[in-house]
Amino acid sequence: MIDRREWLKLTATAGAALTLSPRLLEAFARGDLVRDEMITRTIPGTIESIPVIGLGSSATFAALAGSDEANVLGEVLSTLVEQGGAVFDTAPGYAGGTSEEVAGQLVQDLGIVDQVFWATKLNVAQDGTADPAAARAQVETSFDRVGKDPIDLIQVHNMGDPAVQLPILREYKEQGRVRYYGITTTFESQYDDLISVMRNEPLDFIGTDYAVDNLFAEETILPLAQERGIGVLVYAPFGRTRLWNRVEGREVPDWAVEFDATTWAQFFLKFVVSHPAVTAATPATSQPHHMLDNLGGGMGRLPDEATRQRMVEYVDALPSA
Repeated sequence: MIDRREWLKLTATAGAALTLSPRLLEAFARGDLVRDEMITRTIPGTIESIPVIGLGSSATFAALAGSDEANVLGEVLSTLVEQGGAVFDTAPGYAGGTSEEVAGQLVQDLGIVDQVFWATKLNVAQDGTADPAAARAQVETSFDRVGKDPIDLIQVHNMGDPAVQLPILREYKEQGRVRYYGITTTFESQYDDLISVMRNEPLDFIGTDYAVDNLFAEETILPLAQERGIGVLVYAPFGRTRLWNRVEGREVPDWAVEFDATTWAQFFLKFVVSHPAVTAATPATSQPHHMLDNLGGGMGRLPDEATRQRMVEYVDALPSA
């Protein structure tokens, strides 16, 4: 007789296989999607490395977390870990906290708490101002949901009052309860503020958007992260749905085989993680077969600089979404 934890592991593996498209199922059977170990990147200033492809929990993941089908997310998380990933990015604000809460319970039920690099966020700012007591309460709630102390990474979400909230996270790090801390934004109007904080604060990480058709981060943010020794989590590597709309009905170009990309997800992700400043990308998904496909973006060869430019030009030539 198997217990709940063993049952979850078995059904997660089976569920991922059953939901694969025929093309990906055939590739999985051949071993193409797991033929290589996951590429890792060293967190700047440390000797710790993390896999370059992780999982985000916004969008469809957050929506499913609040539904009757939340158990499917256990399959997604299990696929992440079993195929060499580790980074899981969430936030108390996703689905009103349900995303963080449900995922925290699932990783505990699956027995994979120690295998997940847990990255969550902090933001209680109202009208640009954060109450310190409320900020600490939100962090403590995250500890309760995750069942992990220390938490690997907490970042101030969307530039929420960094003058108040960053020092609080620094305190947690000094206490040994948070291993790394940082700040995030995916809003163009906040990029200048992000750059200012990067230049003036001793951050461990930032989180921002970057994609083959969204290159703003290459101008200042990514070079500054390299200069300052700051890790980078990339959000929205598919431009949310923008890139999928642009390539709808199109096959991946034949020359993508030169860097082991057999699907569009791998094409887009390999572009992102081939930038030397990027520590990991965390595309969101609520489907095990998409998780498996995404992980292939962190295996095998990556495009060189000339190929990266070719990828940009190819996508730029496509009709806009």
